[in-house]
Amino acid sequence: MRTIIKGTEPASLTQHRLTPHSDYDNYTDKDGLRAALVAEQQGLCCYCMGSIQNESDKMKIEHWHCQARYPSEELDYRNLLGACLGGEKRPFKYQHCDTRKGNLDLLWNPADSGRRIHTRINYAPDGTIRSNDPKFNQQLNDVLNLNLPQLKNGRKGALDGVLEWLKKERWPISRRRLEKAIADKSVPFGDLRPYNQVAIWWLEKKLARMS
Repeated sequence: MRTIIKGTEPASLTQHRLTPHSDYDNYTDKDGLRAALVAEQQGLCCYCMGSIQNESDKMKIEHWHCQARYPSEELDYRNLLGACLGGEKRPFKYQHCDTRKGNLDLLWNPADSGRRIHTRINYAPDGTIRSNDPKFNQQLNDVLNLNLPQLKNGRKGALDGVLEWLKKERWPISRRRLEKAIADKSVPFGDLRPYNQVAIWWLEKKLARMS
């Protein structure tokens, strides 16, 4: 999971919110909203960091605070995120992300930059995602179901990729080289590779050990 920096909301959403009797269901520019969410999340799901695309059958518009219990936030851009389909229509035990979450609450919003959610997450060598906060760790597993085998394998692949890169580097590897590798994976525009944050996390962890 990575921290999402919210950009400027679509003008159509601003205008719609000012319209009498407006709600999310009668908002007609969901294509524009999807495009904005995919762009600011650099093509990654807000929860699992898998790939999302600006098409209604390839992603979902997620209300971090659900519409059912937080109607006042249904048109609040800070509450809107882009999520993958999350095993939609599959048995419950195989669902994840927004599809699994439904109307449940989460402790932290990935788009709350003050929380810096990426600093509250760590990864095991087998791709398991964890948090040192017991409540959020439970939510990662029971609410979002982020330790499904295919998600763990995806994160492990990202970790294996950076470890393979490291093997090819001249040793001892310099602090400057690690900083460049992190910068190369932290570009602010354009789509990122799925599970990109796992590689960044590992590189930053190694860099911190050099301090």
